[in-house]
Amino acid sequence: MRRSAITFAATCALVAATLTVARPALAAVPYEDPSLPVATRVEDLLSRMTLDEKIGQMTQAERASVTPAEVTQYKIGSILSGGGSAPSPNTATGWADMVDRFQNGALATPLRIPLIYGSDAVHGHNNLAGATIFPHNIGLGATRDPALVQQVGAATAEEVQGSGVDWTFSPCLCVARNDRWGRTYESFGEKPELPVQMATIIDGYQGKGVLATAKHYVGDGGTTGGVDQGDTQLSEAELRAVHLPPFTEAVRRNVASVMVSYSSWNGQKLHGNDYLITTVLKGELGFKGFVVSDWNGIDQIEGGTGFTASEVRRAVNAGIDMVMVPTEWKSFITTLRAEVQAGRVTTARVDDANRRILTKKFEYGLFEKPLADRTFTPTVGSAAHRAVARQAVRESQVLLKNTGNVLPLAKNGGRYFVAGKSADNIGNQSGGWTINWQGASGQTTTGTTILQGIRAAAPGSTVQYNATGAGIDGSYTAAIAVIGETPYAEGQGDRPGSLGLDATDLQALNTLKASGVPVVVVLVSGRPLDIAAQLPDWRALLAAWLPGTEGAGVADVLFGDHNPTGKLPVTWMQTASQEPINDGDGKTPLFPFGFGLSYTGTVESPGQPGTPVASAVTSTSATLTWTAPASGSTPTGYRVYRDSTLLATVTGLSYQLTGLTPGTTTRYTVVAVDAAGRTGPASAAATVTTPGGTDPTATCAVTYTASEWGGGGFGGAVTIRNTGGTALSAWTLAFTFPGNQRVTQGWSATWSQTGAAVTARNESWNGALPTGGTVSIGFNGSYTGTNPRPTAFTVNGAACTVS
Repeated sequence: MRRSAITFAATCALVAATLTVARPALAAVPYEDPSLPVATRVEDLLSRMTLDEKIGQMTQAERASVTPAEVTQYKIGSILSGGGSAPSPNTATGWADMVDRFQNGALATPLRIPLIYGSDAVHGHNNLAGATIFPHNIGLGATRDPALVQQVGAATAEEVQGSGVDWTFSPCLCVARNDRWGRTYESFGEKPELPVQMATIIDGYQGKGVLATAKHYVGDGGTTGGVDQGDTQLSEAELRAVHLPPFTEAVRRNVASVMVSYSSWNGQKLHGNDYLITTVLKGELGFKGFVVSDWNGIDQIEGGTGFTASEVRRAVNAGIDMVMVPTEWKSFITTLRAEVQAGRVTTARVDDANRRILTKKFEYGLFEKPLADRTFTPTVGSAAHRAVARQAVRESQVLLKNTGNVLPLAKNGGRYFVAGKSADNIGNQSGGWTINWQGASGQTTTGTTILQGIRAAAPGSTVQYNATGAGIDGSYTAAIAVIGETPYAEGQGDRPGSLGLDATDLQALNTLKASGVPVVVVLVSGRPLDIAAQLPDWRALLAAWLPGTEGAGVADVLFGDHNPTGKLPVTWMQTASQEPINDGDGKTPLFPFGFGLSYTGTVESPGQPGTPVASAVTSTSATLTWTAPASGSTPTGYRVYRDSTLLATVTGLSYQLTGLTPGTTTRYTVVAVDAAGRTGPASAAATVTTPGGTDPTATCAVTYTASEWGGGGFGGAVTIRNTGGTALSAWTLAFTFPGNQRVTQGWSATWSQTGAAVTARNESWNGALPTGGTVSIGFNGSYTGTNPRPTAFTVNGAACTVS
């Protein structure tokens, strides 16, 4: 998010401008009385503020482009560190000293309004050398462990607070729908339920007193072609169904701020979209915090260089409360002042922005404790926090292949050859947004490399290392190749062409292969890569994502100290030409969403069954048949799924479908299960269409699908089609759950539930449903036991055909 093209060597200007102003004692005024309600304090302070003071609160400058004296002069409300922008020395104390200098500048203003200091602490306090670096979000999504992710947020917040920073520009709640996107690793996964689940990180941050930021609002993960800052070309119903639910959850968790996306929605830049920012976010969702722009984000509204008065006006009127203007903040202040004085931005809009910003400053205690809380400074890079990070690494590992149970490796008596450019490279394993905006290869910060973790995990074995593989021979038990991507961030990581391994990796792999030693690949990457051509040469494949500084967590899985439990948060392509590929789109993946093997003694997980074939199809029945997996352990049974709902477990290679609805189309998949209870990847989907039988009197058709994500949670998607002869101006869907399911959150409709009966009424924007038209709505729900699907639906009281 925070791009930093500034040269940050200008620290000397800050040092020269150091202020040591203490908060002066005044005659008591209401806004300084912490016993009063926050709303009372806000209104009292607002009534005392001049226009310049209000505009100052709406301004955020970059630390290298402003001095503490200028904070006082211009009454600046917020400072940030861009990616890689750090004081010298880059230590926790150095940070705390720097932030306090700026804060003392704010406390020297007439009203002594404290500033708020923000930084991109997106996987730990990643601008600070020596901080704990946690796995990037794609790895956290693989854990499926919201409680652990909350711990990650809390540990990060302690390190952030110990350096004087009050506000993190995290979490990214984007739903990454195309692996070509350079920010895929900042996403928890490709389906909205994953960032919804992992929004617990907000509680981790804010429970420790650090403001969180839900970003980037909205749809940045859905751009056409996966182009960073591109155009998300979706209907409103699709935008709401896929990309809005994580923000709904963030608002429910009282997230302090929301950052607007650089991207566009159907050609309109989000930074100027008043409908999505004001009508939907602040109005419909009831967001009470403040909205911040991205780095120079308002400059892109009209597409020129720099910002214009029109762009300032459009952004603020659209609902942006604080504008990130890293270097041109003086020009912004002048421009916004002129727009307000000319009446093109109302004082009411300025007051609303200030009310939101000041509310959070009061709520988070900045008026009472504006300076750095140095009791947290010793927690930076602490053993306790590194232990949390190591656990996150362990749980994020996804075992994708383990032929012959080559893993786990023996700790004693083995001979292991480690190769690959990322084996002993903490910069590569940490990825972008680490010390620098783009990250860098090499020893960029302190921590444990994967090679160091391997050596520590196998003290009774021989471990030899050469990055290129030179020196390997047939005497080794296994070769461990740690390969993948080198660091990148944002658009620099977009890959519109190949998604394959680079020449360095391929050469190292060929050297290892030629030795005849079993090859175990540890893939360090921010997304799935195109590796299908090389996969047959590997005995095992472990997706390590971007694990951060605690590489020992990878070794814990390789050597069996932790059973791999991670599940794919994204669908893994067969080939890059399949992009975008996502769960449920009908494309056959190399590994499906949710796939992940575990160690089960000597029992290898079964392989993928053949694609089911439907035969003897009637209006109400059909027979599915499939072939056994070509590899893996011997299946003892097969689970048959309709969409994501389990229908039955059978021992043979066929299943009789009965009770089908005439004139409908349904998808079925088969999963093999072995004697140890391990499951393999799902088969490709079979589509069964039953002939005839459509009720000619029905005026609606409903398609219902459910996607379960474990722990008693699921997502439901409903498509309503108007099959009658009359257009609808409003609609109400009704159905009854056959089990104990409960709707916990819904979108694209007003949802309610009484007992098992559920109703969904149209929103103001999607009530019109012409003949032949469709509308898609959805919800998240919970259940215990089983999750049977509803079988009957009505729209405006009329029964619908169902598929």
